[in-house]
Amino acid sequence: MSIIETRDLVRDFKRTRAVDHLTLAVEPGEAVGYIGANGAGKSTTIKMLTGILKPTSGTVRTCGIDPMRDRIGVARRVGVVFGQRSQLWWDLPLRESFGILAAIHRLDPAAAAARTDRLVEQLEMGPQLGTPVRSLSLGQRMRAEIAAALLHTPELLILDEPTIGLDVLSKQRLREFLVAERRERGTTLLLTTHDMGDIERLCDRVLVVDHGRLAFDGTLPGLAATVGAQRMLVIDLAEPSLDLTGVPNTTLVESESGGLRQRLAFDAEATTAAAVLAHVSARHGVRDLTIEEPDIEDVVRRIYAASGRG
Repeated sequence: MSIIETRDLVRDFKRTRAVDHLTLAVEPGEAVGYIGANGAGKSTTIKMLTGILKPTSGTVRTCGIDPMRDRIGVARRVGVVFGQRSQLWWDLPLRESFGILAAIHRLDPAAAAARTDRLVEQLEMGPQLGTPVRSLSLGQRMRAEIAAALLHTPELLILDEPTIGLDVLSKQRLREFLVAERRERGTTLLLTTHDMGDIERLCDRVLVVDHGRLAFDGTLPGLAATVGAQRMLVIDLAEPSLDLTGVPNTTLVESESGGLRQRLAFDAEATTAAAVLAHVSARHGVRDLTIEEPDIEDVVRRIYAASGRG
């Protein structure tokens, strides 16, 4: 049974169709990035998955449940974090919010205490347990929101812009925790974000939605290949050179520092970074190199451009 399944899902508002005959499925244990431009229909989809909005037509099942008919059943099996909305009690110490949520989910007190202690340890929140939520930093609050969403050990975790506004270190901590949580418990993850670093580090499948319709369903490399995006090999040479234009299956994008640094684009399906490096190092001294993956935001823009919607 799919954790998420929609068929011909439609949601209309007065002047627009936010979701347009959307059909998709997410299997147990998958980590799926759900991306698109502002207004593409991502948040509307999530609200229908969790029973907040009623579909205009079509069907939706979350953990095998119709979310409009059994919102309590969905809440017991799904954890949700909206980046701009809090499920914590603003004026209460953090530990009391966790206690209230455990009671709402009717968790066994001993199991709730053990789960809370585990999440607090993994997310490094011990010093903040006595702090009112309103006094937490943004990074601390987002870690607390994710702990709150996972307190009842849901099968599905839905994250809507979970790292918005966070600094680099806070993002990295959250990403490492989510990877470990999925590895340990097999939690299914559905992630919407404008931070492509989240998608690249957390997801093995990506769905691109355009004007409420599914424009792509596949892997990140497959997404890049669909629109012809290329990887980039940045090579620092021991001595300047201007003759790297003849490397097979590559395009010289830029030569910097008088020829000491060369940027070669290559199609991952036509060659490999190792083959490119072998060709270059056989003719030149190489001091250093890095590989740059395609910018996923640029890939998504290309999909929109190809669809004629911009």
